[in-house]
Amino acid sequence: VLDEDHFGLQDVKDRVLEFLAVRRLQDLKEARTAETDTDAAEPAPEVEGTTPPPATDPRRASGRSPILLFAGPPGVGKTSVAKSIARAMDRKYVRISLGGARDEADIRGHRRTYVAAMPGRILQGMKQAGTKNPVFLLDEIDKLGASFHGDPSAALLEVLDPAQNDSFTDHYLGVPFDLSEVMFIATANYLQNIPQPLLDRMEVVTFDGYTEREKLEIAKQYLVPRQLEENGFDEGQLEIEDEALAEVITAYTREAGVRQLERSVGKLARKVARKSAAALEDGEGATVTVDRNQVRELLGRPKIHPERAAGRDQIGVATGMSYTPAGGDIIFVEASTMAGKGNLVLTGQLGDVMKESARAALTYARGNAEALHIPRKGLEELDIHVHVPAGAIPKDGPSAGVAMATALVSTLSGRPARHDIAMTGEVTLTGRVLPIGGVKEKILGAVRAGIKTFVLPAQNEADLEDLPEEVRNEIEVSFAEELGQVLALTLRDASYREGRLLFGDDRPEDIAPLTQDFSGGAGPH
Repeated sequence: VLDEDHFGLQDVKDRVLEFLAVRRLQDLKEARTAETDTDAAEPAPEVEGTTPPPATDPRRASGRSPILLFAGPPGVGKTSVAKSIARAMDRKYVRISLGGARDEADIRGHRRTYVAAMPGRILQGMKQAGTKNPVFLLDEIDKLGASFHGDPSAALLEVLDPAQNDSFTDHYLGVPFDLSEVMFIATANYLQNIPQPLLDRMEVVTFDGYTEREKLEIAKQYLVPRQLEENGFDEGQLEIEDEALAEVITAYTREAGVRQLERSVGKLARKVARKSAAALEDGEGATVTVDRNQVRELLGRPKIHPERAAGRDQIGVATGMSYTPAGGDIIFVEASTMAGKGNLVLTGQLGDVMKESARAALTYARGNAEALHIPRKGLEELDIHVHVPAGAIPKDGPSAGVAMATALVSTLSGRPARHDIAMTGEVTLTGRVLPIGGVKEKILGAVRAGIKTFVLPAQNEADLEDLPEEVRNEIEVSFAEELGQVLALTLRDASYREGRLLFGDDRPEDIAPLTQDFSGGAGPH
């Protein structure tokens, strides 16, 4: 059912199937235990005034599977996966939206002494389902707010705790209600907006954004047929070529999900319908085909302008990689020198972490000036300006450290940086290259920009397994543990031997070694 309803999301599907398998095994175990207890136990005599045994075994509630939290950007299929789970299990599906809820009574209900009192949303959802074991979706749980009426997220603590929700008490009912058989699934866009005690009660299942190849398959299998039906086309009347869909994805949408893509496909279908309505009406079986060249004519000028790989090597310009929830891309780090007193100028709306990466890279360059072929006099009499284009877009994160170091060493040593290689990694003062995140998205964005050669931190080697096989087969990746290895790959006519960075015909004995030693000596590394 999951494969039928959704393309991709393999990690999410695996986790959901594990979750369902555990639930099934627990149900079977409880059924066997109940049968054994029933056969073995003799009916105890009823004694007036004694309390009957609890209907629910406390061990059962504490052993239930965790509550799942689907976290990810908008439009990636969180809500529809929950619907598929309900369909696969043949259970009722109930959804309540928690966006903007600011009153504790929204969850727990009002006491009946108040005018217009009503049960809370949880029990209203149970009434709507008409069964004790629905799939219950708590949508947009990160949009809850607090007010003087109470904090609804605090009321959810009992609902989402498997050890407590078998006796949930709604203020309107006033008696415990068993929620232990309900399969609760929550969705959120931003985990940082969820209170920590509430987040601790759920297991996070992360939805990453779709790659462009996945979006193309989703459009072919789901979006195009749905939009053609909604816009009045019969089957076979309109065909949109793969190249045309790829053009819509890259030039007209930039998102992690596929909502904007579906709108663009619908717009394309409406334009064709308006333009070809008469021809389609008159000619039975007529087919209109949309190719890549017609997309601009129908949708207008492109709205998205992704970066493309540079055309030539330049001194002081390095190619880095960036990650956003909407996907990966390449960024250019530019460094230039001017007369001054050795100051560092940073522009391009850089965040604090990114500024610190630039300062660390400059300190490394100054500390290893001789080994990096940098004139000592130039460092003292020149100001250095580091700029990251797209100045209106805020940028932050440590992963541009090696790109900044490459740009700085390139401009200070007068050596051009390679334009056909993209790099990412955090850099330390001693030149260590540390791992970063978002490798899959970054590499896919760089491949789209026309780059096939990469330098990654050595500790990120395992992340290449996340890439589609066809991408892994067409790229060349080098791994580096320290900055000298990176510079040997990213600067023209450079090599790295015996801990020394060599240019051209340099001999190792003539060049000072880089200061750091990673052989296991004293120090934090």
